Amino acid sequence: MSDRQRIDLWLFRARFAKTRAAAARLVSEGGVRLVHDGVPRRLEKPSVEVARGDTLMFPHLGKLVVVRVEGLGLRRGPAKEARVLYSERDAEPFA
Repeated sequence: MSDRQRIDLWLFRARFAKTRAAAARLVSEGGVRLVHDGVPRRLEKPSVEVARGDTLMFPHLGKLVVVRVEGLGLRRGPAKEARVLYSERDAEPFA
């Protein structure tokens, strides 16, 4: 298994988007920010890859969500399986 995964695929498998196309649209519209190795940036391409330890910030269900990538999913499984792919964080890395 790779140590990196496309952001659109990760958002889909972590159940933050109902479809991979919806995840790609969220990224393309500039709705996702990434902190990788301490460097924050706004993502514009769904092909950008994330790794364990990266922090993501994006809108979800009407609120701003900040999560740390804890794992890379092999499939879009049930919510319980998706929940181990991330941990919730404060918004401080983006301040």
